Amino acid sequence: MARAWVYDRTKDKAYVEAVKKAKTTKRTPPARWMVRYYDPSGRIKSGGTFKKKPDAEKKQTEIENSLHEGSYRNPHDAKVTVAEMAEKWLSTRTDIKRSTWWKYRGLLDAHVLPRWGELPISGVYSEDVAVWVAELQKPRDEGGANLGASQTRHAYGVLSMVLEWCVPRRLPANPARGVPLPKPSEAEHVYLDHLQVEALADAAGSLRTKYGQIAAAANINRPLILLLAYTGLRFNEAAALRVGRVDLETRRIRIVTAFAEVEGKLVEQSPKTGKSRTVPIPRSLVAELLPLVQGRPDSALVFTTKRGTEVRLRNWRNREFGKALKAAGLDGMGLTPHKLRHTAASLAIAAGADVKVVQAMLGHATATMTLDRYGHLFPDRLDEVAEAMDAARLRVLAA
Repeated sequence: MARAWVYDRTKDKAYVEAVKKAKTTKRTPPARWMVRYYDPSGRIKSGGTFKKKPDAEKKQTEIENSLHEGSYRNPHDAKVTVAEMAEKWLSTRTDIKRSTWWKYRGLLDAHVLPRWGELPISGVYSEDVAVWVAELQKPRDEGGANLGASQTRHAYGVLSMVLEWCVPRRLPANPARGVPLPKPSEAEHVYLDHLQVEALADAAGSLRTKYGQIAAAANINRPLILLLAYTGLRFNEAAALRVGRVDLETRRIRIVTAFAEVEGKLVEQSPKTGKSRTVPIPRSLVAELLPLVQGRPDSALVFTTKRGTEVRLRNWRNREFGKALKAAGLDGMGLTPHKLRHTAASLAIAAGADVKVVQAMLGHATATMTLDRYGHLFPDRLDEVAEAMDAARLRVLAA
């Protein structure tokens, strides 16, 4: 039995009546030739109607080829909206951390669905995605979302994952694939020198409230900032650090967990890459950390407020870090707690660390990621390599 065929609609009484009526009212009569076919489930489907038989036969051949090659897609499946597919996709993501799930939820609601939600997935085109990516970075007064390169990439990534999930059943290919993305600009990287780090740590450690009281986290501010700036820990990794994972004798910290805020509550989960790592402690930081770990149980958090509660990033950044920046004369640089990782990377590279050491310290998934972000900081050693090769050549020739 043929999988696809061309049907002559003049055999149908209803069609004949429709043609007569169209002629009487001087309207264009309906097309005569209809393509029909059996889909993979065995149901009869319509491939459209055509005025000319050769056009119908061409469509018949296309459908037969797609059925034979296994590339057939029901046209109806591509009419589902991006919003519907996004919700289905998100509901299946049981493989990710709760904090990541909520991050995807937020990006969908804030940036993806307002632009794409009502469109059918077949109505998403590469050039439109490229325009959207550009608009995300524009200032709000120009109709944009004023996102930085990193957040723009995250928003794009969620849309791309949703569309990729629709391939190959609903879409032949992901229209978002290959769209040019912004790279983090140097303006997004802030590098402090040793004196600036010290000034910030001192300012944070001596903070007082407007009533002259010691700030909630003043007792841990100085060692916390020094640790972030010299080890590259993410803030939520440092906040979740427990005494038993700090070894001041070997000067090592074991990063096993990190805090994440989910629906207003802190949950402990694996680090960002899902892998534990060991981070070296500079010798000068041992004395700073000793009062926070000495004599305390292994399960205790190293960094807590004066009330003994966890340090939350949002509160700490707004109430303490921001004030310390101003007191140290470092406000206006765009510095955030997370960007102290950039300082850690730059200081390590300046001290001679190679890319693999920096990768391990920061917990990047690959050395490529480290090079993409900090490659411009590594010294140009081309002359050094050329001189070494030349010296080796001359030694061999002189022998």
